[in-house]
Amino acid sequence: MNGRSRRSAGLLLFRRTGHGPEVLLAHMGGPFFARREAGAWTVPKGEYDPDEPSWDAARREFREELGLAPPDGEAVPLGEVRQSGGKTVTAWAVEADLDPAAIEPGTFTMEWPPKSGRLEEFPEVDRVAWFGLDRAREVIVSAQRAFLDRLAEHSSDGGVR
Repeated sequence: MNGRSRRSAGLLLFRRTGHGPEVLLAHMGGPFFARREAGAWTVPKGEYDPDEPSWDAARREFREELGLAPPDGEAVPLGEVRQSGGKTVTAWAVEADLDPAAIEPGTFTMEWPPKSGRLEEFPEVDRVAWFGLDRAREVIVSAQRAFLDRLAEHSSDGGVR
């Protein structure tokens, strides 16, 4: 390990519906997650350097991951979680609506297939979708379930209906 902790920041969009709040999650792109559902969905997020404020990083990464401007609106801090790989993720919830068909995801390059010497380009996220909180809990990266719980707590305090 390089001696410093990896950190990511992201925005969890939510909208109010007649059936309760829904959240916008991103399905991780690339070959490792292509056929997975459970644990393959995430808050749109990305890594940042320690000298960049996490809120600025969350907004920048939203634009890089989804190809869309981050929405304006009140940011509800959802705190941090530590994922199983050791990465610390900070997130904010923002109320906004977004058409999943509008995304234009950024890309990354990796050797694929492994040890083939061939570089392939893959989308950062291959799709986004709206989920009710119960369904979101089934598909989101396990550590990030805490963000859904915190959003639900915020809603019981009168914030999200």
